[in-house]
Amino acid sequence: MRALVTGAGGFLGGALVRALLVRGDEVRALVRTSAPELERLEGVDVVQGDATSGASLRAAVRGCDVVFHLAGVRRATDPAEFMRVNAGSTRLALDACLAEAPGLSRFVLAGSLAAAGPSATPLREDAPLAPVEPYGASKAEAERIALSYTDRLPVAVARPPRIMGPGDRENLFFFRIAARGIAIGFTGGERPLSWIDVDDCARALLLLAERPEARGEAFFLASSVRTDAVAIQRAAARALGVDARSVRLPPFVVRGAAALADAITNVTGRRLPLNRKLAAQVLAPGWVCDPAKARDRLGFEARTPLAESIAAAAGWYRERGYIGT
Repeated sequence: MRALVTGAGGFLGGALVRALLVRGDEVRALVRTSAPELERLEGVDVVQGDATSGASLRAAVRGCDVVFHLAGVRRATDPAEFMRVNAGSTRLALDACLAEAPGLSRFVLAGSLAAAGPSATPLREDAPLAPVEPYGASKAEAERIALSYTDRLPVAVARPPRIMGPGDRENLFFFRIAARGIAIGFTGGERPLSWIDVDDCARALLLLAERPEARGEAFFLASSVRTDAVAIQRAAARALGVDARSVRLPPFVVRGAAALADAITNVTGRRLPLNRKLAAQVLAPGWVCDPAKARDRLGFEARTPLAESIAAAAGWYRERGYIGT
């Protein structure tokens, strides 16, 4: 099988490419800039292109049996950029498949729990999409676009929550706090989180590409064991060999710091680890989804324990100097 992975240079994209290679599949990797780590892998055809360019996508999908659309933007100074890239590239990729890949067996969109919105109780796939910030709104629109093509293309949608593991930069902020011996929580009660290890998520994407039950459906992909931000930081501290003490902050402090960080980013162009998007996520009442549909219909279960996933991430950070030894 020949698979196209857009956004192959990213955290989840790299894990998916490795999973495809282990199975013996041919992989075409669409990346925006050079990707030396992918170029060193045998069996990967690395193609530079822009996922918001119809011409790039048409050339990339040509001759492919399966398309995994992972390309997107997670951080942007302009809220409209989320919609332009995340939703816009999805429509362009689907149109490219209609034009250049008539024998396509599956189009898998990497969506997000952010499209469904926050909840302290487990959300199921039949709940209405209720995003609360621009990133989530763009992922919700991308999902609506993808599922509107089901009469013309075999589409499936993945909705992972927070993804952990080596290669992750989204959660680096929590690890750096933990490295200083602090586990930050917030007043107003615990905020439960669903999560998944990156390799488990890649394995689930393969099932969405293969199983006939996945066609035309969306699936939450998550561990059955939930966590929270404090538990993630405590596990990171243990992996780093640090004792962490809990500090609880009132939400207004976090919102104010995030607004200041965004102002600095807008002026300097430097993207700081804290921003309004992250603040909105961590201050929500919870981000919890029910993984039962993926288990019952696809036979998928996320097997990696949180401590193992976090330890692998901590080792990766240290190897690359993101966190001191």
